[in-house]
Amino acid sequence: MVTATAPNKSKRSSDLLKFAAWVVGIILLNLLAANFFFRLDLTEDKRYTIAPVTKQMLSQLPDEVVVDVYLEGDFPAGFKRLQQSVRETLDEFRIYSGGNLRYNFIDPNDISDEQQRNEFIMNLAKKGINPTNLRATEDGKQVERLVFPGAVIKYKGKETAVNFLKGNLAASADERLNQSVEGVEFELATGVRKLAFTGNKIIGYITGQGELEMKQVTDMLGSLQEYYRVALGDLDQIPSLNDLDLIIIAKPTAPYSELDKYKIDQFIMNGGKAVFFVDALNANLDSVGAGGMFALPYNLNLEDLFFRYGVRLNPTMIMDLNSGFIPMVTGYMGERPQTEMINWRFYPLLNNFSKHPITRNLDAVYTKFVGTMDTVKADGVLKTPLVYTSKYSRVLQPPVPITLEEARMEVNPEQYQEGEQPVGYLLEGKFSSLFRNRRAPAGAQQTAIKEVGVVTKIAVFSDGDLIRNEINPRTGQPYELGFDRYNNVKFANKELALNTIHYLLDSEGLINVRSKEIQLRPLDRVRVQEDKNFWQLLNLVAPIVLLVVFGVSRYYLRKHKYERF
Repeated sequence: MVTATAPNKSKRSSDLLKFAAWVVGIILLNLLAANFFFRLDLTEDKRYTIAPVTKQMLSQLPDEVVVDVYLEGDFPAGFKRLQQSVRETLDEFRIYSGGNLRYNFIDPNDISDEQQRNEFIMNLAKKGINPTNLRATEDGKQVERLVFPGAVIKYKGKETAVNFLKGNLAASADERLNQSVEGVEFELATGVRKLAFTGNKIIGYITGQGELEMKQVTDMLGSLQEYYRVALGDLDQIPSLNDLDLIIIAKPTAPYSELDKYKIDQFIMNGGKAVFFVDALNANLDSVGAGGMFALPYNLNLEDLFFRYGVRLNPTMIMDLNSGFIPMVTGYMGERPQTEMINWRFYPLLNNFSKHPITRNLDAVYTKFVGTMDTVKADGVLKTPLVYTSKYSRVLQPPVPITLEEARMEVNPEQYQEGEQPVGYLLEGKFSSLFRNRRAPAGAQQTAIKEVGVVTKIAVFSDGDLIRNEINPRTGQPYELGFDRYNNVKFANKELALNTIHYLLDSEGLINVRSKEIQLRPLDRVRVQEDKNFWQLLNLVAPIVLLVVFGVSRYYLRKHKYERF
């Protein structure tokens, strides 16, 4: 009898070792799966992927955050998709926060006691979560249901409301819901940031040249204080702006001295950020009166500063067929005046935005007496238009006659054919100083002129009233910025201003989450691709792989078994 040769024994031992290595490898992968996770998003538009900046923020949460979501109940497909997006996003937040975030879904309509339910709903409204009346068909009948598309985020005794139903009202219902889905991560992350992380950047609201009064910017500055430190200062009394991170100049009406411009210029050259809301023409509805007025150019002495930075505010005024309404007396019933809301074409509604994180999915913005803008050559500066009027615009040269009778006149469409007019620009890059090859003006604290700046950003809007909140005439209290008290409509003025400032101060931060784009597809009511935990999937598949390897190995060993003879 001759047994198998030595090489055959060696080959069999090698096969057994390979098999053992497979088994050990799979066991090690399962052990790793118990301690590490990996998120795999299989969708084409990465709709279930959390932005790196959000992950970083969540990983640094110092304490527990609780999110109470009130978008709960049985909804049609569109709202169901929004609800599912909120739930999935919060699942991701919980994981990346290391367990420092938990959430609850609450349906206010489940409260059986009517009085308690109404009190609960009123309390939500005070916090900023207003219900939406949803109409649907059930069993062939039209039914109405209150939906609460919002949440309250709580952290260490503080709380803030988050509204998920965002987007442009001019879009279709499906498009607006899709825009809302796109914004879920940004809204939740911004709410968490507002409560859990103290901002250390300082914003200066500049006064001294007839800017908007404090009561006219109360809502804007109050909103900024939720994210940043806000300081107020008269430019004439401030030796230098270099202790600030950003300055806001809103609707100046008096000229700036050369020293004032020098302070602004050197602040920007040293990396400071700035937002300008400036009117080129002097016009005010309160000054129109029965006899009307002529809008004439302001003498602000800022033209050369803007020109050097790459933008020009033209002394013009835009009329737009897409515009707001003002109350006007149209007749009398006895001695009682009859008031109607009349289209006022000097108040353009801006609903035409560039594709930029600042303006993405914004609703319409309300403006008053806005002018045109141009860009001029400025080496090293990137100029991005942010917002435009409608294509049905008309540009008037000064002196511009403004009368209330104009609102009653029949519109001639041929006069409104001057196309979309940009009224806001973002400027980014290394700016050249206005005082290059010049001496510092008398009285300057810093006489060494920085002639070429470091990389920075500024924004310029040709409407001084864009961040102006109205005042309640009965109570003297400010309305929310963007609220039209005559028509009970809220416009996106505050969102535009806040987004601009967030971008200027942290262009790589959360503001870029607004760039998230999700394609609206017919099958979006069904979740086609699931966001799986890769290691959980591996745990499921590993035993099957082990059995297959074991079976193949046994077959291989039997096939190569040598017979004795």
